[in-house]
Amino acid sequence: MKQYETVSAILVAVALFAAAPAHAQFNGSHTLGDFGVQSASQPAPGLYVAGFFYDYDSETIKNRHGDRITLDPDARAGLGLHAYAPILWYVSKAKLLGANYGAMAVVPIAHGSLDAPVLGLSSATGTSLSDIYLRPVDLGWHTPRADVSAGLGVYLPSGKYELSGSENTGKGMWTGEPYAGATLYVDQRRTVSLATTAYWEFHGQKSDADITVGQILSLQGGAGKSFLGGGLVIGAAYYAQWKLTRDDGADGVIPGGGLILDPEIGGKHRVIALGPDVTLPLASKSTLFALLNIRYLWEMVAKTKTEGQSLVVTATFPVPSVEVK
Repeated sequence: MKQYETVSAILVAVALFAAAPAHAQFNGSHTLGDFGVQSASQPAPGLYVAGFFYDYDSETIKNRHGDRITLDPDARAGLGLHAYAPILWYVSKAKLLGANYGAMAVVPIAHGSLDAPVLGLSSATGTSLSDIYLRPVDLGWHTPRADVSAGLGVYLPSGKYELSGSENTGKGMWTGEPYAGATLYVDQRRTVSLATTAYWEFHGQKSDADITVGQILSLQGGAGKSFLGGGLVIGAAYYAQWKLTRDDGADGVIPGGGLILDPEIGGKHRVIALGPDVTLPLASKSTLFALLNIRYLWEMVAKTKTEGQSLVVTATFPVPSVEVK
């Protein structure tokens, strides 16, 4: 489910042609866009099994000023990141601080690739285990006009990682991620919603280098309108991310796993994305089997980062299925 790294050969070439010293910029662990409309709403108590698919594609690399980096104005580098993950999410009826207590586990399988035909360079990872995500604390509060959630997630360095490796599917570091958010309902029937959830990443040192990725703030959410008793939701999702502090120990490093290389005194990356978000019920007349969510987001205002688009598809199955009244 969470983002993973792949070798950036074209970015090495950019650094070699740049006049200023190179400063690496490493990504964090959070997968941007994994939650959208009603991002802060914990589901009703029960067990949920989900299948998650994530596809990110980019042909644009932006520098700290938001300008496209390229060696040849007529050529583009292509970056593709793909992940698949089973998800287990349990919400209990037990209360903690007045909230329902839950927990989540995500075991992602990742594949990444880089294609830079202008330089005759290409690199692709295999498909293998990425960094496992555990959320041991998942709290959800519910009122007639709002849902509030807060908790803590942890990314385990279970995926393959080497600083200059070409087969990386993990980040090679521990990441802690506290989060908090709210979904507000505009009308009494709770059919119109506005949501935002904030995630703060702090990282341990990378496994084979004296490098610690800077702290990162991500916001995700959206606005939506629900129909069919909440089973059908149509809306618009967004995400925004800012690196709050610079990477420690990365100056002068050509990142084998970092997505971006800034040749201008290493600015901290940022990006915003917007796009449609639709949730469809998979049901018979009497039974709800699953909810299918499809989200497509276009990135903009990117700096010191790739700028592309992502497709997120999630099918969530309540266990057992829910009777429709």
